[in-house]
Amino acid sequence: MKDLVSIITPCYNSAEFIEETIQSVLNQTYENWEWLITDDLSKDNTVDIIRKYNDPRIKLQILEKNGGAGNARNNSLERATGRYIAFLDSDDFWYPEYLETMTDYMQENNAELVYCNYSRCNEQLQPVLKDFMADKVVTFSNLLKTCRLAPVSTMYDTKRVGKFLFPVKSKREDHVMWLNLLKVIPEGLPINKTLAKYRMRENSVSRNKKNIIKDQYLVYKDFMGFSTAKSLYYTANWAVNGFLKYSKIFN
Repeated sequence: MKDLVSIITPCYNSAEFIEETIQSVLNQTYENWEWLITDDLSKDNTVDIIRKYNDPRIKLQILEKNGGAGNARNNSLERATGRYIAFLDSDDFWYPEYLETMTDYMQENNAELVYCNYSRCNEQLQPVLKDFMADKVVTFSNLLKTCRLAPVSTMYDTKRVGKFLFPVKSKREDHVMWLNLLKVIPEGLPINKTLAKYRMRENSVSRNKKNIIKDQYLVYKDFMGFSTAKSLYYTANWAVNGFLKYSKIFN
C-alpha cells in the first residue's frame, strides 16, 4: 500500500475559493491521503462549504480563537499521521497528478524534500506571470537569499526528517520553517514540471513587499540569530530577488 500523505491547510474566510481547492484534492490520482483543515474562526460560510463534502479523509477542526496561518498550520501538523507532509492553502490548486508525481519522485530519488513548478495566477486562476520554475537544488545557503519553496509546491518526508512547525510570531513563517528544515537536511530536489496553481491575491500580505521588509529582516536577526550586518545583507538579497521573481519586466 502506498504511504499516507497528510495535507496541511489553514483557512480563514475562504468561501470564495475553497470549493475549487477541495475539488483539486478530490481529483488526485493518488488516493491515500488525509486532509487536515484547520479553520481559523472564519466569519463567512467556509465551514459550511467544507462540511458539504462527505469524505472521511477530510478532517476539519475549528479553532476557538483566531491565531493566524502559522498557528492553524501547526494545529493541522500536530494532528497529521502521514509519512509525507504536503501543504495546500485554501485558495490554491493542485493538478490531478500532483501527489502521485511528488511521492514517486521522492521514493525514486531517495529525497527528503522536493518542490515543483507552479503557475502564478490571478483570482480566476488565469496565469499572470511565467510559471515559477523549480530549476535549482535548494540548500540552506541559497534559501537565505531567496525563498524558492512555496507551500503549494513542496513536500517533505517525516519518516526521514520529522515534523517542522511554523513560528507563530513571524509574518514570514514559511521561510523560517523551510530554513529550519534545511538546517538538518543537505538539500531539496527540484521537479521541473508544473503541478500547481498559486493565487496571487491583491490583498495578500506576501505580495506587499514594502510592508514586510522589516519582517524579512527579523527572519535573519531573530530566528536565525545573525548579526545586524549579516541580517541586512540577506534582507537586501531577498528584496532584489523578490523583485526579479514578481516583476513583470522579468517574467
